[in-house]
Amino acid sequence: MSKDCIYIAGPECFYKDGNAQLDVMRRRSESFGFDVSLPNDNPLKLDHADLRLNADAIFKNCADSMNRSTAIICDLEFYRGPDVDGGSVYELGMAYARGIRVYGYTRDKRPMVWKYQGSILKNGKIYDQKGRLLPYHDLPFSPNVIGATKIIEGNYDDCLQAMRCDIEEERKRIGMGIPSAAMPTGSRPETTKPIVFLAGPDRYAPNAGELYAKMKAACEQIGLYPITPLDDAPGIPRIESDDPYIRAANTFAHNQQHVRNCDILIANLNDFHGWEPDSDTSFECGMAFQLGKRLFGYMEDTRIMKERVPHLGDAENRDACGCNVENFDYPINLMFASSMPLLKGSFYDALKEIQTLLEN
Repeated sequence: MSKDCIYIAGPECFYKDGNAQLDVMRRRSESFGFDVSLPNDNPLKLDHADLRLNADAIFKNCADSMNRSTAIICDLEFYRGPDVDGGSVYELGMAYARGIRVYGYTRDKRPMVWKYQGSILKNGKIYDQKGRLLPYHDLPFSPNVIGATKIIEGNYDDCLQAMRCDIEEERKRIGMGIPSAAMPTGSRPETTKPIVFLAGPDRYAPNAGELYAKMKAACEQIGLYPITPLDDAPGIPRIESDDPYIRAANTFAHNQQHVRNCDILIANLNDFHGWEPDSDTSFECGMAFQLGKRLFGYMEDTRIMKERVPHLGDAENRDACGCNVENFDYPINLMFASSMPLLKGSFYDALKEIQTLLEN
């Protein structure tokens, strides 16, 4: 196992005893011969008066740690609401873009309909707290997380053991001359215009088609070629199935190809479920960053996190679950804030600023 280096991802860095938990995961991994890459391996001098510079240094450290890894194991537990920590899913996107092993673990792999608190049953349909049909209600996580990640029910050690077995099986397949599983491959749209991918939870709105039609028209007016999660990616077949895992994997195949095809990604980073952006968008942002795309994000509320996210008001800004609320003078997790401009307002407000930024 000495050839593999594991990047350990998850919200543990926000827990009171998070460093101790991460140390246990590291030691367990090293006991099997794995190398481990953690962002806190390299002590940083976080003494900038400008808190954003401290966040940017942490982000660079995370990116450097990711780039020396050959695998990621991510904690997929819910965080500040019924969704996964957005920064961790961003890292899943980075890992997938690099083509390394992508693993995640959860104590509860039941479909979202069982786990989402506050859902409403009306006329035989299930709605979330914002009145949308409960997205991916028949899956434990969003399609991008499902499609990219081997998800183990259990804890970190269970996931680590599964990865060890998979590595051993891969060695045997090499010995038998059996090729590795193929990655989805598509083609790029035929256009000379810059391609922009519109990432965001708008894909789950009941009127998503209408919303995207207007957004695409606005992009076309400024010379961009827009694509959305509702569009088919060239070269990727659209598969109809009653099996939610087949549908999720096929949706993911299209989404990841859109990210590969685009030159620019514009992300709707408004809260989705709880206080986190939606997981599909988080994944796409991380993947786009790793592939060198140009990123822009927008939010209706750009107050800094300690003002946006409810907390107990103690020295560490602990929320109701005891997790630290970041205080880097940014409105959202530093993985997003340190990798893209964050623009205030609606998509159309952001697009005006993006047009100016692209022209300069």
